Amino acid sequence: MIAVRVDRPIDQQPARITGSDPLSDDFYFPAEWTPHERTIMVFPYSQNWRGYRLEDARQEWAAVANTLSGYEPVVAVVHPDDIVLAKTLFSSQIETIILPVNDGWARDTGPMILVDDNLERRVAGFRFNAWGKKTRPYRDDTLLKARLSAILNMPMYVTGLTLEGGAVTMDGEGTVITTEQCLLNPNRNPHLTKTQVEGLMIRYLGARKVIWLECGIVPDPITDGHVDGLCAFVGPGTVLLHSTNDRNDPNYQICTQAKHRLEQTVDARGRSLQIVDLPLQPQISHINLYIANGVVIVPIAGDPRQDDKQLGIIRNLFPGRKVAGIGAVALYEAGGGVHCITQQIPGGRSA
Repeated sequence: MIAVRVDRPIDQQPARITGSDPLSDDFYFPAEWTPHERTIMVFPYSQNWRGYRLEDARQEWAAVANTLSGYEPVVAVVHPDDIVLAKTLFSSQIETIILPVNDGWARDTGPMILVDDNLERRVAGFRFNAWGKKTRPYRDDTLLKARLSAILNMPMYVTGLTLEGGAVTMDGEGTVITTEQCLLNPNRNPHLTKTQVEGLMIRYLGARKVIWLECGIVPDPITDGHVDGLCAFVGPGTVLLHSTNDRNDPNYQICTQAKHRLEQTVDARGRSLQIVDLPLQPQISHINLYIANGVVIVPIAGDPRQDDKQLGIIRNLFPGRKVAGIGAVALYEAGGGVHCITQQIPGGRSA
C-alpha cells in the first residue's frame, strides 16, 4: 500500500474560480457509467458512529474498496488514528491519503468533479453542513472537498448552496433528479427559494433541467431524503426506481408518487424516461449501488430472498459489466450504502 501523507499546510486551499460558474464555462457532472480515473473513499472514523455497528461497517467498507480496486484505482482517505487498522483491512492496491475526517461518507463530503469536452476537470464546491448539523463536529468533513481539490490540483468553483452528492442523480446529459425533502429542507438552504436552489444546481452541476421528487424512502436517520436511496440514473433516459406492493408500508406512497412524477416529465433532451422497478427490501437499498469501470457494486442483505431478484434486474441493465453483490447491512442501518461511501474521479487528460 502506498500511503500519502499530506506535506502541505492542512488548510491550504485549491485555486478558486470566481466570477464564473460551470455552466458558463461548459463544465458538467458526467454520468457515473462513463470512465473513471479512480474512486475516492473515506474510511469511517469512529467519532460519529456511536449507536451503530462501526466494526461491521468498516468490514463492509473494506470489502467494497478491495473489490473495487480490482477494477479501477481506489484512493482511501484515512484519519491518522486509523492508518494502522486500515493497513490490516485494505488490499495492497489501495492508495491512502492521511487526513483528518469526521465520518466516512465520501459521496457527500468528497469532491464532485466536473469535466468539459476537452477532459479538463474542476470541482463543484458545494457546502457541507453534516446533513443539517445532525452530527458534530463536522469541520474536517466540511473542509475535505477543498483539501482534496488541492491535493488533486484541481480548481474549485465556490457556491453558497448546501448540497451532498447523495442528494442528486445525474445522467451526464443535462438532467438532475433530486428531492424537495432534502434540498428544500430548512436545515440546508433556508435562505433560498425552490427557484433559487434549482438555478444554483443547474449552474454548478452544468445541467439544464431538474426533476423534483417529493421525498426519499424511510427509515432515513440522517439524510432527509437523499435520492440515491430511492432512484438512480443507470443509462441515458433510464431510471432505476424502488417499488413496493405493500400498501401498509409508508414507502408505498413515496415510491408510487415518485414514479408518477417521473412518468409525467421528460429529461433535458426531451425524452420520456424509461423507469425500471426494483422491489424494495426491509434490510437494504439495492439501488444504492455504484457503477464503476467494468463492475457494478450492489449492496446486498446476504439473504437470497431479498437479493436474487434485485441482482437479476441489475444484471439485465448492465450486460457489459460484472455485478458484484457485497453485504452492507451495517452501512444501511447507519443511513447509507455502497453509493454513499464512493465518489468517482472521472477520466481526464491524465487518465
